[in-house]
Amino acid sequence: MKLKVNLPDHPYEVLIEKGALDHVNTWVSALWKKQKIVLISDDHVNRLYGKKVTDQLNEAGFEVAVFEFPEGEASKNLATAEKAWNFCAQFGLTRSDGIIALGGGVTGDLAGFVASTYMRGIHFLQIPTSLTAQVDSSIGGKTGINSDFAKNMIGTFTQPDGVLIDSNVLSTLGEREFREGLGEVIKCGLIADAQLWDLLTDLSAEDLLKNFTKIDEIIYRSCEVKRKVVVDDELDNGVRLYLNFGHTIGHAVESTAGYGVVMHGEAVAIGMVQISKVAEAKGLMPQGITEEIRQMVVKYGLPDHYEPWDEEQLYAALTHDKKARGSQIKTVIVPQIGSAKINQVALEEMKDYLKK
Repeated sequence: MKLKVNLPDHPYEVLIEKGALDHVNTWVSALWKKQKIVLISDDHVNRLYGKKVTDQLNEAGFEVAVFEFPEGEASKNLATAEKAWNFCAQFGLTRSDGIIALGGGVTGDLAGFVASTYMRGIHFLQIPTSLTAQVDSSIGGKTGINSDFAKNMIGTFTQPDGVLIDSNVLSTLGEREFREGLGEVIKCGLIADAQLWDLLTDLSAEDLLKNFTKIDEIIYRSCEVKRKVVVDDELDNGVRLYLNFGHTIGHAVESTAGYGVVMHGEAVAIGMVQISKVAEAKGLMPQGITEEIRQMVVKYGLPDHYEPWDEEQLYAALTHDKKARGSQIKTVIVPQIGSAKINQVALEEMKDYLKK
């Protein structure tokens, strides 16, 4: 299955295919001329798939070096980016060469940021290996690193030349890591695809979590949601904000809990339930929808709350959110399952949305 991200200045394809990693050399050769490549991957994913990818690329005539960094959100910072820039320079990477991200969302964000800033920008490819990265972060060109104040505060919009998604790699994910990705999948159904929501409703948790039933369809439908909004709003000024449902509060939970304590998809699940609860009470979302969302989140083993819930700390983190504009912040609500709406809120009013 293929999806075409038809951006006017940089169109590219998303390939979704079981076993695609077995012919990554063919995929890369069709997109790039023979050149130097820095493969960026964390120590866990590199141990699993790094040799498989580099061997194929070397055999195809590419010259490949691997930049490996410690696994986890804590590595997505300026210090790691600087090490990667230096590594690229020492390897002799030029503006005619490229970077491949092999890993989850942290790797994709970091590698994309490094590629977009090294020598003012070189091309790159995404090979996402986590469900979260496959259905969300690998598509759309958002890159970024974390600051001491907020997640993804420093970043760029730079589209990849292609995205390769192989659902077979999900078998090496831990169950918690796989469940985490379902936070983004559930969000996609809520904001734009009622049929995806129905599919998640009809499946049992065991079917999906243990047997990966319908996983390629789930990935495809989620990517299609992302593709549509990226094409309509590449730079995140309008409808692309729909993708942030649950994220405003979720990012605040992530940063205050400490990166890695609450995983991204878990934080999104908590954020979706929390903002829906308050929006429903304010009459902005239909009665009963919060409980529907909560039941879906819990069904797939995602958290619907977090303790300790510190409203002051959460509010302080929220004020650094990229969606804040002066004294206002754009949040996302769901008027009905399968649709979304932007709801501009005064920052002061966001304190209401943080009440347990």
